[in-house]
Amino acid sequence: MRIEYGEENDVAYIHLVEHIGAGEAVRQVVVEDAGIKGEVIVDLDGDGALLGIEILGASHVLRPETLAQASRKD
Repeated sequence: MRIEYGEENDVAYIHLVEHIGAGEAVRQVVVEDAGIKGEVIVDLDGDGALLGIEILGASHVLRPETLAQASRKD
């Protein structure tokens, strides 16, 4: 598992598998919860297995120590 973070856009991606191939993420599901201060989207493969998690507004959803450990995309 690894986390990438783009500070300019405040977007994080949590990779749950080493490599997601082109077209492998066939379904995206938005997690809807009024208590989340950002937007969380999970990527699923054709069998419904979780590949990764995209977080828009990541600085409002993830702890600062988690973001500090993420590799930077900017």
